[in-house]
Amino acid sequence: MGQGTEFGLVDLEEVDTPGDEWEEIDVSDTEADRIARKRDREFEQFEERIKDADQFKVEQSVFDDATFAALYKLVQDGHVEAFGGPLSTGKEANVYHALGDDREVAVKIYRINASNFRQMRDYLEGDPRFEGLGGQKKDVVLAWTKKELANLRRAKAAGVRVPEPIATERNVLVMEYIGSEDGRAKRLGEVHIENPQTAYEVMREYMRRLYSAGLIHGDLSEYNVVFDEDEGQLVFIDLGQAVTVHHPNSREFLERDCRNVASFFSRQGLDVSEDELLEFVTSPEPDPSRD
Repeated sequence: MGQGTEFGLVDLEEVDTPGDEWEEIDVSDTEADRIARKRDREFEQFEERIKDADQFKVEQSVFDDATFAALYKLVQDGHVEAFGGPLSTGKEANVYHALGDDREVAVKIYRINASNFRQMRDYLEGDPRFEGLGGQKKDVVLAWTKKELANLRRAKAAGVRVPEPIATERNVLVMEYIGSEDGRAKRLGEVHIENPQTAYEVMREYMRRLYSAGLIHGDLSEYNVVFDEDEGQLVFIDLGQAVTVHHPNSREFLERDCRNVASFFSRQGLDVSEDELLEFVTSPEPDPSRD
């Protein structure tokens, strides 16, 4: 990032007051599951095209029929028109570049056989939106996907710059692509920060806005924040694990976020502490149920 780069904030006057989202999140069979069971000729042709594509060949073994059906349904609904290459790969999910409705999008595909789905349950248990969630891997991963969509919507409503959520189907999430012609946006830990004080002030303000809306990121660090060069803004990403303030471990997660952020900016030469950051983030107290 060059000299004089601005780390702009989303204007709070243009956002809605977030609610507490106590709604039950349904993890029952979706249209994708029904398509996978029916397996008509058009779906089978689509599945073969995806499996033969270079960017998906190495991942065939981790995608079940219903995952291909979810991609098929998103294409049918117009959310995805063409698939590109991978943007990132991980133990929980892969993210792919794609073309959506006249714009670039990112397609995040969570693995049903995620190796750390028990850790996922730790973030889901205690969240009032997921009471009664079963222990099957499929249910946990599907709930996690819908949870990320709900968290992105709430963060955006609170005035936090996040990828715009577009659609979800089963274990697939479509959202705004953050990047340029040169590729995906770089993470904060991958760039040289010319003005760390300004970047820190934006980070802590976004953390406070999340907290005021009743959300805690839960895995915040320089690796879950990217820099959007086109807008000159920091963008929070990977909100799948974000929890409400009602979660029994919410304070522990918030303290860890503050510790990670303070540690990073201390390495950038700032005189900051996790205690000061925690005090800033938690003032005023959250009121997530306000209208």
